[in-house]
Amino acid sequence: MGCLLGAFLLVLGPRVMGAFIFLLTDWWGKAYDSIALAILGFIFLPWTALAYMCAVLNSADGTVSGGWILLVILGVVFDLCGDCSLSSDDD
Repeated sequence: MGCLLGAFLLVLGPRVMGAFIFLLTDWWGKAYDSIALAILGFIFLPWTALAYMCAVLNSADGTVSGGWILLVILGVVFDLCGDCSLSSDDD
């Protein structure tokens, strides 16, 4: 049951967080030039979209650099391996 809850939070967690950020702040507009890119990121790569938004908003010149690149890469890994199983059945 805990594995199911973990998978549920992994899939819906960033989308719920992104929806709250969209409704309560103007960060999506500050981080993304195009609303289409923000919507595509929200639908297909939510962890990457949130990581990119954090990286852009916390940089002085609006680019992704330094340690923020690692956060964006981690977001990509979470998005691509979100449905991968970390445990194996050796029966």
